[in-house]
Amino acid sequence: MSTNREFDCIVIGAGVQGSFTAYQLAKKKQKTLLLEQFVLPHTRGSSHGQTRIIRKAYEQDFYVNMMEETYELWAQLEREAGVKLYRQTGLLVMGPEKSHYYAQVKNTLQKNKVPMVTLTPDNFSQHIPHFRLAEGDGAVVEVTAGILYADRALKAVQAEFQKLGGVLRDNEMVTDIKPGPIVTVSTSAGVYRTKRLVITAGPWANRLLAHTGLQLPLEVVKINVCYWKEKVPGSYDVKRRFPCFILTESQESKDHIYGLPSNEYPGLMKVCYHTGSTADPDNRDQQKDRSDIDILQRCINRCLPGLVPEPAVVESCLYTLTPDRHFVLDCHPTYSNIVIGAGFSGHGFKFGPIIGKLLCELSLGEVPSHDLSPFRIRRFQAMTKSAL
Repeated sequence: MSTNREFDCIVIGAGVQGSFTAYQLAKKKQKTLLLEQFVLPHTRGSSHGQTRIIRKAYEQDFYVNMMEETYELWAQLEREAGVKLYRQTGLLVMGPEKSHYYAQVKNTLQKNKVPMVTLTPDNFSQHIPHFRLAEGDGAVVEVTAGILYADRALKAVQAEFQKLGGVLRDNEMVTDIKPGPIVTVSTSAGVYRTKRLVITAGPWANRLLAHTGLQLPLEVVKINVCYWKEKVPGSYDVKRRFPCFILTESQESKDHIYGLPSNEYPGLMKVCYHTGSTADPDNRDQQKDRSDIDILQRCINRCLPGLVPEPAVVESCLYTLTPDRHFVLDCHPTYSNIVIGAGFSGHGFKFGPIIGKLLCELSLGEVPSHDLSPFRIRRFQAMTKSAL
């Protein structure tokens, strides 16, 4: 077999996690192939779109600790690529003052000394115009949070990977994986051999893992990504320092509702419901459920009076959910030279740089630079009868 079909490592899936993994492997002088089933750029998975929120507002200390380094890695990519990828806006976190989740997030931010400002019902409107705080809700602003320019970031990391000598091949669907000391990967365009394989295939993870005798408890859901028109242009504009926000729970829903200031589309604010309905990733457009949009309309009527309560633009995104909404970052339980990054549960994009570093470390047999116990496959053993 010709040497251009043999690699030190192959990464399957060129979303944000796979692209950063391939980039980290190339930095370690590994001959790396990054495979993508669709023509790039595409909107079929979970990494497309112009913006994502970057934040440390989490219940768990381990996410806050990971984000410390992640901010540094995003800044490093900005310097290498010469492209602006992050804009500080602050993140407004709101929720019932006495609810577990809101109180825990506030406590975790304080404990980890994350810069934040606590707002009161008396001063809320002077700091956050055009937003109604519900009675009994608390509000804090995580100061250093903001917006990541997602499409731009994906393009930048893929370009840096290729500058390092990495090979990126799109429009190549993987059709078979044969595990072993040397893994054989067959695609629609050819057959490759590799010492190490990393699977970061998002909604298609279980389809690929089936070739290795493994199935994970992953659920794919379709999210309606909604943009709402400002009644008065500029009311919620990023240039006027309107922050990103997360409403942890509300009278409309127990699930998060989140928003980003008007930025991507002039005069339109992105406000979304942080869950959706089960979907087949290859037939996601058949999923027509709009119950989430009904919830958002009611919330916007009540909380965001400066928006027209009918979405002007509705796009799609897929989440791949684990039962506990934490990621999978682990070696295959049978084949140690196959590494899996999966189940990013709609909040993984911001972690792309650190996840790429961790999956690279796992692939090379290095000691991971963060504790991966929350992300191990064995945690599912009590949840599923699958042969893990």
